[in-house]
Amino acid sequence: MSSLPPLSTKPDVTLSLNLSPSSTTSFSSPNDHDQLQTTSSSSSLTMPKERGIVLIQLLLNCAKHAASGNLRHADSCLSQISQLASVDGDSMQRLSARFASALAVRLVKRWPGLHKALNRTQRPKLELGPAQLASSSSSPAAFPCLGFAYAIIARTLVHSMSHEGAIHFVDFGSCDSRLWVPIIRSLASEPRGHGPPLGLSFTCVHGDKAVLDKLGLCLTKEAESLGLSFQYNPLHVSLGELTTEVIKTRPGEALAIVSILSLHVLLAEDDRVDAQFGAHKNKGIKECKQMSQFLAMVKSMSPKVVLLVEQEADHNLNRLVDRFLGSLHYYSAVFDSLDANFGASSSSSDHQERLAFEEMYGREIENIVACEGLEREERHERYEKWMTRFGRAGFRPIRMWFDPMEDAKKMLEVCGSEGYKVVNNKASFVLCWHERPLYAVSAWIC
Repeated sequence: MSSLPPLSTKPDVTLSLNLSPSSTTSFSSPNDHDQLQTTSSSSSLTMPKERGIVLIQLLLNCAKHAASGNLRHADSCLSQISQLASVDGDSMQRLSARFASALAVRLVKRWPGLHKALNRTQRPKLELGPAQLASSSSSPAAFPCLGFAYAIIARTLVHSMSHEGAIHFVDFGSCDSRLWVPIIRSLASEPRGHGPPLGLSFTCVHGDKAVLDKLGLCLTKEAESLGLSFQYNPLHVSLGELTTEVIKTRPGEALAIVSILSLHVLLAEDDRVDAQFGAHKNKGIKECKQMSQFLAMVKSMSPKVVLLVEQEADHNLNRLVDRFLGSLHYYSAVFDSLDANFGASSSSSDHQERLAFEEMYGREIENIVACEGLEREERHERYEKWMTRFGRAGFRPIRMWFDPMEDAKKMLEVCGSEGYKVVNNKASFVLCWHERPLYAVSAWIC
């Protein structure tokens, strides 16, 4: 089994074509964006490689100017980016359009009245999460992260809970029947001998009541068809509002908790002063009161296992230029993987599906780039930092009770892309696009 490789000094995928090694550690001078405009011929910018080089440099310069408050130069960069980027272009053009939009929002936010007035006239969009987008997709390859995570979670939960009678699952945010229905069926099919009859309780947390209602109907129907005792506890609240009282655990229950791409929002805190003056320059792991209290609450319920799925990225950094560069690398790999997921098909449905996923990622990018303080919730952290946070709360990571690599590899084969791979990093399993880690799955006990 392979171990997680160290981050390569050579930028991956799109960035490997467009960003020189020196550019990964330093920005161009304030006037370089003017030089780019005058020295790059129109004909050369029609070539993806040359156009990508210019877009990367313009984005990096714009991020530096936005961070320093140099609005004139930032505006000049955005003007040039808008001529080269497109939401309908190649992956680098589409990615650049999302990052340029995020930078523009950050600049406009310097005038709160202007920002509010612009947003007041816009109709709120229905913002679907990964599980809802993937479930509406016509292809299982659209978002392979979920299939990868579900394969590991399902086998782990069935293995650890197969001899339990009363089982209580707590779902932080996914609320996806494609995860839970196979688990219910697998547990129901396990031979129980003289053991206690199987009884299931589900507590599901989600911000959309319609999602909770839909899941409840599906799980109730499945449990009834299998003749199982079943209870459903939908919680239309945020993670920060959860208490042990509303989760309603009962004595004798075996408790399992699953968090999929949700827990990082609890890292949001009012750190705008730190960001402005460069305090806590991304060294070490700063204590987060809200996260510590939440993990302490989880531990107080004595779960048999906690399963965590998170973006394997380091976007919880104070300095804009640091998290901008990191997110540029990360989402470059994500956008390249989307091209592979949807292939060369030009069908209208595939185009709309890809656009929906890119809009979801665009919202993440905007939150990372344009927001500060409590408003910045997309605070993704790598597995090593989660190890520290969970360790402080009294948890310890565990290796899976089995080797799920074969299941994960089979799932990746269904995706039809050779760019994905699964590696084992300590006690976690990581889905990578080529050499770039994207998502990590880990298990914890206390």
